[in-house]
Amino acid sequence: MNLDRRMTHVNPLPRAGVRARDARSTRSTARRTAAAAAAAAAALIALAPAAGAQNGPQPRLPTVDLRAGMHVIKAELAVTPEQQATGMMFRKEMNGNEGMLFVNEVKSPRCFWMRNTLVPLTIAFIDDDGSIVNLADMQPLDERSHCSARPVRFALEMPQGWFGKRGIKAGFRLAGLPFGAPAK
Repeated sequence: MNLDRRMTHVNPLPRAGVRARDARSTRSTARRTAAAAAAAAAALIALAPAAGAQNGPQPRLPTVDLRAGMHVIKAELAVTPEQQATGMMFRKEMNGNEGMLFVNEVKSPRCFWMRNTLVPLTIAFIDDDGSIVNLADMQPLDERSHCSARPVRFALEMPQGWFGKRGIKAGFRLAGLPFGAPAK
């Protein structure tokens, strides 16, 4: 190898004035490109339907009978993530003793909101033995979270005021197969 050989190349560092002007131009172009990309992404997100977006109520789900004292509840079972995500969305009415029971395999804190839910609801967060941990009234279309006071596996949505009209409060025990005893 000949150590004397010299590389010929163009000097990458032009005069100082030209460098500053080119750098400003490059930064300005980069900002415009980034702004355009952000605007395009925002437009696509706004126009694209959400994954699993729901435009109407889900079909009626299989039901289970629950008992609250002498009252029988016909509860639809929401067990899959899709069923639970949709819940009571877009339903325009609920019959008096009908509700939706959200069933999960593992106890954890549970929180619910009322996005796209048109009827007022009361939610009961329920322990494994059927004892109501806490209740929360939820208003239509309200996106505030309503959470369990401690980790639970079950939550039961009923028409708003259903529990109160029957004197049912935290500590009351519901019966039914999900809680280990059939509703008689």
